[in-house]
Amino acid sequence: MKTNILLILGHPSQNSFCNALLNAYKKGAERTGANVKTIYISQLKFDVNLADGYKFGETKPLEDDLIHSQELIKWADHVVLAYPNWWGFMPAVTKGFIDRIFIPGFAFKHHSGKIFPEKLLKGKSLRLLITMDTPKWWFYLIYRASQYQILKDIVFGYVGFDPIKFSTFGFMRKSTEKQRTKWLAKVEKLGEKLI
Repeated sequence: MKTNILLILGHPSQNSFCNALLNAYKKGAERTGANVKTIYISQLKFDVNLADGYKFGETKPLEDDLIHSQELIKWADHVVLAYPNWWGFMPAVTKGFIDRIFIPGFAFKHHSGKIFPEKLLKGKSLRLLITMDTPKWWFYLIYRASQYQILKDIVFGYVGFDPIKFSTFGFMRKSTEKQRTKWLAKVEKLGEKLI
């Protein structure tokens, strides 16, 4: 059976290195015969503001692009999300995308008498490709990769993704063409392994 891979570009620009990373992953994955589809968040038409949150268990109606994105996430066996680390986290449009689609009834479900929700996206794995203008050693040593802990435990793990793996690419501003070529080759190999 072919693996279904969903690539999500969380960088607002398709001319970004994040998109180059996704294209490298796609190249490797397609070599295995995997089915690959892509979401470009910046091309979707939706309100990034969740506004009232999950007030009374209800959320604002989803736009067509978000409904289609949920269908693609259901379809996927493995999701690859690429975005830049801006001010310590993902771009606002990417966070808004997650806020709007990972809603009760789709991503998780609360049950009476239970503390933790049912994880509705179990059985799917996730790879995050994150670029940054922070030196990689500084991100891990000084910031302790705290963003990754949040994403693993509070966001993606909360709804059932497992395993969740991270690939960090930085210091982007100081990177050379040779370094970027090596990074792209590394991601292409991840695509070949479908991890």
